[in-house]
Amino acid sequence: MIALLIIDMQNAYFEAAELAAQRERLVNSCNRLLEGFTSGGHKVLLVGTEHERDKSTWTLSMLDDDQGFIFRGSNQAEAVPGLATDGLPQLTKTRDSAFMGTNLLSRLRNWGADEVVLAGVSTHNCIAQTGADAFAHNIRVTYAQDAMASEDSQDAADMLRILSTTYRQPVQSSAEILVRIREYSAAAAEGRT
Repeated sequence: MIALLIIDMQNAYFEAAELAAQRERLVNSCNRLLEGFTSGGHKVLLVGTEHERDKSTWTLSMLDDDQGFIFRGSNQAEAVPGLATDGLPQLTKTRDSAFMGTNLLSRLRNWGADEVVLAGVSTHNCIAQTGADAFAHNIRVTYAQDAMASEDSQDAADMLRILSTTYRQPVQSSAEILVRIREYSAAAAEGRT
C-alpha cells in the first residue's frame, strides 16, 4: 500500500511571499494527487501543525523568541482555501517530522503502507524531516516534485539531492506518481502484489 501525506498546507505557511506565489499551483497539484489516491483506493492523510498558546508545545526557537505560531483553532491553522479536505483523516503535529510525538507510524502500519508519497510545504523542513524519519522506520518515500514548495529554493534543492542520493528516495512528478498508483491498483486487483 502506498499512502499520500499532504503536509502543512495551512494558511500560516502561505503568509510568506515565496510560498504565497506558489499557492495556487500547489493546491492544484495536491488536489490532483488526492483525487488519484482516493479514487484508486489508496490512503491519504492530511498532516498539519498546531501549537497551544500556553507554550507547552512550542519548539526551542519559538521559546527562544517568545513567539508562538499556528495556534489551535486559529485561521493560521486552517487548510489553505481550495484544498480538497472533506472527509479525509487528519494528523496534528508539533514538530517538523510528522512521526515525532504522533501516531503516524501506527496508522501506516494499520493501513499496511510500506511507502509514502510526500507533498506540501516546506520541502527543506517538515517534508525532509518526515522523509528522513520514514527511512529510519523502513518506509519507502517518494517526493512529489510539483506538489511541494519551500521558502528557500536552494535549501530545498540541496535537501532533495541528499535525500534522493543518500536515502534512495526518488523525486517524481505527480503524473509519474499517479501512473504508478494506477499500475499498483491494477496489479492488486489481479492479485499480483
